[in-house]
Amino acid sequence: MFVRIQAILICLVCSVVAHSQVTVTGEVLDAANAQPLNTAVVEIRDNNTQKVLQRLNTDASGKFTAQAATELIVVEISFVGYKPKTIKKPKITGQQIDLGTIVLSKSEVTLEEVVVRAEKSSTEFKLDKRIFNVGQDLSSTGMSALEVLNNVPSVMVNIDGQISLRGNSGVQILINGKPSVLADESSNALGTITADMIERIEVITNPSAKYEAEGTAGILNIILKKEKSKDLNGSISVNTGIPDNHSVGVSMNRRTNKFNLFTQFGLGRRSLPRYNSGINRDLVNNTEILTDGVNYRNEKFYNITLGTDYHINDLNVLTLSGSFAYEVEDQPSETNYQSFENNNLVAAWKRNEVTEATNPKWQYELNYERQFKDNEKHTLLASAIGSFFGKDQSSVFTNRAVTGTIDENDQQANTDFKEANYTFKLDYTKPLGEKFTIETGTQYLMNEVGNDYEISDLLEGAWVPNPDLTNNFTFDQKVLGVYGTGSYEADKWGIKAGLRVENTDLVTLLETTNQGNNRNYTNLFPSLHTSYKISPEVSLQLGYSRRIYRPRLWQLNPFLSLRDNYNISTGNPELDPEYSDSYELTGIFKVGKATLNSSVYHRYTTAVIEDVSTFENNVNTNKPYNIGTRAATGIEINGKYDPLRWLTFNGDFNFNIFQRKGVFIDRNFDFNGQQWSGRLTSKLDLPADFDLELSGNYRSGFESVNAVNEPFAYMDLGVRKKLFKGRIIASAAVNDVFASRIQISATNRERFYLYNRGYRGRFITFGLSYGFGKGEAMTYSGGRRR
Repeated sequence: MFVRIQAILICLVCSVVAHSQVTVTGEVLDAANAQPLNTAVVEIRDNNTQKVLQRLNTDASGKFTAQAATELIVVEISFVGYKPKTIKKPKITGQQIDLGTIVLSKSEVTLEEVVVRAEKSSTEFKLDKRIFNVGQDLSSTGMSALEVLNNVPSVMVNIDGQISLRGNSGVQILINGKPSVLADESSNALGTITADMIERIEVITNPSAKYEAEGTAGILNIILKKEKSKDLNGSISVNTGIPDNHSVGVSMNRRTNKFNLFTQFGLGRRSLPRYNSGINRDLVNNTEILTDGVNYRNEKFYNITLGTDYHINDLNVLTLSGSFAYEVEDQPSETNYQSFENNNLVAAWKRNEVTEATNPKWQYELNYERQFKDNEKHTLLASAIGSFFGKDQSSVFTNRAVTGTIDENDQQANTDFKEANYTFKLDYTKPLGEKFTIETGTQYLMNEVGNDYEISDLLEGAWVPNPDLTNNFTFDQKVLGVYGTGSYEADKWGIKAGLRVENTDLVTLLETTNQGNNRNYTNLFPSLHTSYKISPEVSLQLGYSRRIYRPRLWQLNPFLSLRDNYNISTGNPELDPEYSDSYELTGIFKVGKATLNSSVYHRYTTAVIEDVSTFENNVNTNKPYNIGTRAATGIEINGKYDPLRWLTFNGDFNFNIFQRKGVFIDRNFDFNGQQWSGRLTSKLDLPADFDLELSGNYRSGFESVNAVNEPFAYMDLGVRKKLFKGRIIASAAVNDVFASRIQISATNRERFYLYNRGYRGRFITFGLSYGFGKGEAMTYSGGRRR
């Protein structure tokens, strides 16, 4: 604390030396009755840069006194419900600027038309969502959308820009209720959106029937203000790291009266090692295979995004955007094998992999939004999104004996993978008076995949295709959804009910064997949400929704990459989807400088998809199956606490007990268990514009149908230094400081024992970024596009 006070004193002394202090005084009164306006907002800005030099409130007598380090200032006085007043280049006498009496007149618009902006950001419940209103305490700071998100309860953004909701990643981010390339976490495009552009952020943890029934960790919807400033915002960043992690990224956003133009492009390369070891033990024949090695994924990547919002008029907006990414992969890996019989070493060999791949990807979006004159919430939204991902990959596996003799052929794998996705969506919202609202809409999803996979063995110096491991698998899934919701919302209480109908048409085909598996099924997904505001500090929300998890391509495809002949993963085309009923009671409590969100939940899932190991000749094969039910009841707590202006604590805790019931091949898998996870992050604003972030994470061990997973803990560290008033930011981060994020699992059956251990190790990164316009300098992570 002494160091901080000392730094502040030094800054004050330097300020006095560099500038002549100016004292600004005045009195704010109501023009109608000459009564003082208590807590009116007074902002003093630099006339050249428009930077806020000081913000304060008037006292009970309507008076204020402020200090400015420059004579060239602009003073703006505002009060909710009154017309603001701006005073440019006020007269100075000596070192004193006396503004005298300033009168504010009430706004002529009716109360129903006034958009009330809180001076301080606040959170409130609205039926199936929580709304974080961005107040002037954040909107005038110049911070980016990522930093605004980090102020939202339950939301965490680490120094690398990774976003999580209630401790879970996989969050869907929307801009004005629709997908946007600006919301792509793999770029720094969100850095071009500044706090003064954001009206509010909607947090949805238990989505209603309006949203597709496929589950996510949650939804964050960033609502932008309607006013259209003419600012150019942007950021340029350069990064390096150990292991190799080098990238350059540029983001820009330009707003005019008619257009909002945005672009992002980047390039880089990185190396992602993973260390693995394992045991395959046959308890009947007393044989085992030991493995250990390291797998690398070296990448070069290039990507570009370009898009625009075209404001046709005040009621119609058209958005068109597209992105392209291209990756070049190289995967040099080596694994050591040892074979034992009756605890005696029989053979040892090395298996080397050389893999090369190219991955093109592009995406395009077209959105149209229509707002009707009768009510700003009366809207029509139509969107079309298309995307493509391809992978042309070749791998060569060679085996070299170290001890003894081996019967392992060299192998070659070739993959031609193509995936196309299309989404068409139409949403209509109609308020019926002040308290009732109806919503309806439809969505059509198309997912088309082809995976042509061939394995060849090296026999007598020639590559010979292996028909047992070669096939072309096609996957064609179409989902049509239609929904309707109705809601009633009063000042303190509200209720929202909805129903979504989804028809799924899935066709898979193994072309070599002509084995097809066609599924067509229709499901109902109801939802019900209610909220009650007990007081400004305490609110409750109760929700129910039914969700679905459809098997992914890699879970259905019986032919997957063969990296390790003794540990094989394969899909199951007979898989059925999982269905979950989710009940959740959530409360938000504000106590002083702390905000606490607490949820009690119960989730019941049927046809649970689990990987199951089968063992033969020391070869372990993992294959997914639908096995019984899972009932989980738990509590989730998220909190933010700011004990000091320069210190923030953010914590997440999740604990649940679960009950598994199921039978697989005459084996009973009924058991009870529990698991929990926690994270505590501290952020410190240090002197000289240094920021320090420490994040500790823990995941408990837990049991699944297939294995027992051991617990692990790890810590991340980051430091950031702002230069030139935040225009340049230098950052450094260490992920997994102690290289302790080690994942260990063990399977112990009557006939065999399996052990797997894997970790990525410590990653160190350094970054330098520059922000221009109103854009804050943001780190470009160059994240993978898939």
